[in-house]
Amino acid sequence: MPRLHVSVSGLSIAMALLLALWEVYFFGFAGEHLLGPLDGRLGWFTPERLGFNLAWLAWGYLSYQLISIPFTLPATKNRFIGVLDGMASLVPLGVVTVVIFGKPQLLGTADRWEAALILLAINATDLFGGYAFNIALSRRVFDIGAVGSTA
Repeated sequence: MPRLHVSVSGLSIAMALLLALWEVYFFGFAGEHLLGPLDGRLGWFTPERLGFNLAWLAWGYLSYQLISIPFTLPATKNRFIGVLDGMASLVPLGVVTVVIFGKPQLLGTADRWEAALILLAINATDLFGGYAFNIALSRRVFDIGAVGSTA
């Protein structure tokens, strides 16, 4: 039986893709049904606690995505997975950007607009914060700009 080996970067990629799928579900299908709205629920989220639920989603997603960066740097033997990890962060950002600018009819309520803006901020923080952390840690690992001794 083959063994499943999940790396830190692999889990990061999976989380980004799962967030993108959740965004598609949330903006495209949640709260709607073929026969009409489903008791005001937005998937697992209720409109009264949407901000609270998004705060937990943001905390869980960003904490893993940003804290896992130092643990993936030593494993530089496979740079392709690192590139995929960075590119995977573009997928949920792309979904929410398309919803805001290309399909605003999916954002019929103020709650959905607020959720879209929060998700945009979460995804932008993941993408640009991840790159900033990678650059900062790469400089430290490679000791770029260190002051050398002159004799």
